[in-house]
Amino acid sequence: MSDLVAVDIGGTHARFAHAHVDDDGGIALGEPVTLRTADHASFQTAWEHYHDLAGGTIPPRVALAIAGPVGGEVIRFTNNPWIIRPALMEAKLGVERWTIVNDFEAVAHAVARAPESQFAHLAGPGQPLAAEGTISVIGPGTGLGVAHLWRSGADYRVQATEGGHIDFAPLDSIEDAILARLRRRHTRVSIERVVSGPAISDIYQTLAALEHRETRDEDDVAIWTRALDGSDSLAAAALDRFCLSLGSVAGDIALAQGGFGGVVIAGGLGARLRHHLPQSGFAERFRAKGRFAGLMAGIPVKLITHPQPGLFGAAAAFYRQHGQGIR
Repeated sequence: MSDLVAVDIGGTHARFAHAHVDDDGGIALGEPVTLRTADHASFQTAWEHYHDLAGGTIPPRVALAIAGPVGGEVIRFTNNPWIIRPALMEAKLGVERWTIVNDFEAVAHAVARAPESQFAHLAGPGQPLAAEGTISVIGPGTGLGVAHLWRSGADYRVQATEGGHIDFAPLDSIEDAILARLRRRHTRVSIERVVSGPAISDIYQTLAALEHRETRDEDDVAIWTRALDGSDSLAAAALDRFCLSLGSVAGDIALAQGGFGGVVIAGGLGARLRHHLPQSGFAERFRAKGRFAGLMAGIPVKLITHPQPGLFGAAAAFYRQHGQGIR
């Protein structure tokens, strides 16, 4: 058995939690502590703050899930100015062992290890994710995270990808209009521009233009709020259109990755759509793959409901790397 600190770092927040790992890989997380990245000059000062909040004693092992590419001598974050130099981890943080993974790679580890009770059914047959084969993982948030894992019984392998940057393929005249709007700003339009939190603004503005409506300048949070509480019919229509696009993209990713063992929707935005997705056109668009519609209809699509998949997955990745050597 061993203890470590799991950390999930995004553009706005860094979440820390004590993690306990059993000999068989069972993981228990303590209550997370959330720090604002803007309040700290570096990861080291945030680490020191957490150290103080934890009473001055924390395990000398850390598992980091980072929003951005990992590898190389200097790791830079996508949406905040922090950097990490792995060669200096021991000297700067006082840790003996560490694991550093991409944040969505960590989510895929969580999918591999979470029990069936932590998945909600969205579409397809009402059966668990396959114990053998490939599972695709997709998470709309600030961007669009994409990964996949292959597993055979208790064994599994995770592959992080940049699948969120695949070209967007419109399927009807409304999506043609969304693409045309985005092309005025971007030479190349990826699926992340249509299936992510900020994308709701362009979808909303496109629908407003089609109806010749005037709109006010506002951020995506305001539109999401009105869409989810039903107070604005145009925002609700944008939400429905978002769910259609998410279904199309999830199906495309499953075809590309061979994710026939299941597809998992993750991310904070996915969790907010838990009750909306099954009632939307998500499942129909997921299946609508021409001659492969029958194949797609047989894929279980789930939402991971673990409250902290990034932290849980970071700890799982640590165990995966260090195994029984983490005492």
